[in-house]
Amino acid sequence: MMKQYFTILLFFLFSACSNSQGPVTKLPHYDLSKPEIFPMPAELREISGITMMPGRNNLILAEQDEDGKLYYFTLGDQKVAHAKFGAKGDYEDITMYNNNIYILRSDGHLLSFPASQALAGTITDVKSWTPPLPEGEYEGMFADQANKKLYILCKQCTGENKSRTGGGSIFNVQNDGSITPAGKFQINIEEIEKLTAKKRISFRPSALARNQVTNEWFMLSSTNGMLVVTDANWKVKDVYPLDKNMFNQPEGIAFDALHNLYISNEGGTGRGNILKFTYRK
Repeated sequence: MMKQYFTILLFFLFSACSNSQGPVTKLPHYDLSKPEIFPMPAELREISGITMMPGRNNLILAEQDEDGKLYYFTLGDQKVAHAKFGAKGDYEDITMYNNNIYILRSDGHLLSFPASQALAGTITDVKSWTPPLPEGEYEGMFADQANKKLYILCKQCTGENKSRTGGGSIFNVQNDGSITPAGKFQINIEEIEKLTAKKRISFRPSALARNQVTNEWFMLSSTNGMLVVTDANWKVKDVYPLDKNMFNQPEGIAFDALHNLYISNEGGTGRGNILKFTYRK
C-alpha cells in the first residue's frame, strides 16, 4: 500500500514539473511557437495596430505610433505604400467598419477617413472626435461589422487596480460613420491571476480582436507578455505566456477571412515584424 502511495505521488510530482517547463504555445487552431515571420521595412519599425482590408484578404492596413501615416501592403512586400492622415501623435490601433478606417490615439481620441482615399494615396476627408471615455490610456480597438459595434479597450484607466477589473467601452456605429455610447464591458483580472498563478497583476492590454470561428475575444498585453482569451461575454478562458524571443513588443492583432492569426511586434532597436499563425481545424 505504501509503495502504491509513493508511486502515485511521484507521478503527480513528475507531471507538475513537466507542465511547468516553458510557455504554453498551443491554443486551439494555432501554434504560437511556429509563425511565419515577415520583417517590416524601416518606416514600420514601430508598427503598432494592424487590420485586414475586407474583400482583399492579403492586404494589411497598419499604422506606426508617431507619424500620422496609414500604411498598406501585402506580406512580403519590400516597399510599403502610405497616405498621411494627421499630424504626429501617439497612435495605437486601427480598425475598419464599412468603408471607413478608424485610428485610435492613446488618449482615446478617434480619427476616421474613407479607405478609398487611403488606398489612392491622398486622404482629404478626416473626421475627428473624442468619445466619452474614462480618463486613461487606450491601445486596443475592434469594429464588429455584424453587430454594428465599436469596442475600445483601456490599457490603464483610473480605479482598475482597486476594483480588480479591466475593460472598455462599446459604441454603436451609425450609417454616417459616427459613434454613440452603447455600454461597457469588464474583464475580471482575478480570473487572469488564477490562470497564471500570479498575484496582483496590473493587466495592461495593448490590442484587441475577435476570433470569428469561436466568437472569442483575443487580447494582447505587451507589458504583461501574454495573450488572454475570453468568451463572447468577456469571461476569461485561457492565458498564454508569450516568448520574449519571438514576441519582442506585441502591439497589434488581427484575423483574416481565412481565420489566420496575425500579431505585429514593434522592433525596438531592431526591425518590426508581423507574425502569421496559420489556422488549422
